Amino acid sequence: MDKANPTVSVIVPNYNYARYLEARLQSILNQSFQDFELILLDDASTDNSAEVLDKYRNDFHVSHIVVNEKNTGSPFRQWMKGILLAKGEWVWIAEADDLCEPDFLETCVKQVNQYSNVAVCMVASRFIDEDGDMLQGHADYWASKKPNVSACFFPGKAYAAHNMYWNNCIINASGVLFRRSYAVKLYDSVFLNMRYSGDWVFWFQMLLQGNMVEVYRELNYFRQHTSKVSVEGINSGKRIKEDIDTYVLMENTFPDIGIYKRRLAHGQLYRKIKKVKNVEKQAELSQYLYEKLGGKASDLRLFHINKYLRWVCPWIITLKRDRLKK
Repeated sequence: MDKANPTVSVIVPNYNYARYLEARLQSILNQSFQDFELILLDDASTDNSAEVLDKYRNDFHVSHIVVNEKNTGSPFRQWMKGILLAKGEWVWIAEADDLCEPDFLETCVKQVNQYSNVAVCMVASRFIDEDGDMLQGHADYWASKKPNVSACFFPGKAYAAHNMYWNNCIINASGVLFRRSYAVKLYDSVFLNMRYSGDWVFWFQMLLQGNMVEVYRELNYFRQHTSKVSVEGINSGKRIKEDIDTYVLMENTFPDIGIYKRRLAHGQLYRKIKKVKNVEKQAELSQYLYEKLGGKASDLRLFHINKYLRWVCPWIITLKRDRLKK
C-alpha cells in the first residue's frame, strides 16, 4: 500500500462503542483488499473508546486518530471530518458497531472499476443484534425478490429521482463505498446540520454527481440497538421535520416530478405525522408539511386509496413500480 495515495480511505466514526471496536477494526484489518488507510474518529466518548483506539496507533494502515474534546452532536460532521482527511479515491464509512465480510472491499473496488463514473456502490446487508446474532428479515428493498445477477448499474440522477425519492434506501453507510472527490464537494451541504435525515440528503446529493451500483451479496452486517436515536427523533417530531426538508430539496431538484407522485410521497409523510403520540406536535408537523410542500390530510387518503387502485390499475404509479430495478 502507498500510504500517500491509498485506493480506499476507511473512516471509523465512533461514539461510545468501545465494546464493539476491536471486533469492528479486526473486520477491517482482515480485508482481502489491503490498499487502504484507516482513519479513526472519536466524538468525545464517555466510555474507554479512546483507549481502545490508541492500541491501533502504530498499525501500518492507521493514518489518523482524532479524539474530540467536545461532542459535536452530529454523526454527519464526523463523516465530513474524515472525508476531508481522506487521501483515497474511494471512501468507506465503517460505522464502529457494524461488521463485514472479509471481501467487502475487494468486491466493491472491483465493481466501481467495472462501470463508468460511479459515485456510490452499495452491497446487501443483514441485521444483527447487540450480541452479534443474526436477526430475522433483511435490510434491503430487493430482498423479497433478489435479481438473478450479481450487481446492477443505474444512472445516478434517475436513481435519485426514483429510488431515493420515496425513502432513504441506502440505510447503512457501512455497506457503501463512495467517491471521495464528489463527497468533498458537499463540505457545506445542509446534511451537515441534520441529526436524523442527513444520510438521506448525502446519498441523494452524491447521486446527482455520479452513478449507482447495487451489489446483491450480503457483505455488511448492520447492528440494531434496543434504544435507537431514530425513535427519539420520530417522537419529538424532529426527524419528520428533517424528512420534510429533504423532500423540499428533492422536489426543488426535480421540479418535473408529477403531482400524483408528489401527493403519494406527501401522504407517506402525513402517515408518519399521525403516528406521533402528542396531538399538539401532530398539528405543528401538519402545518409544517403544508407550509413547506402543500401536503395535507387528503394526500394520506390518496395514499391509502392507491393501495387498492394498484390491483385494478396495473399502470398506476406506486413506490415499487416507480423504483428502478433489474
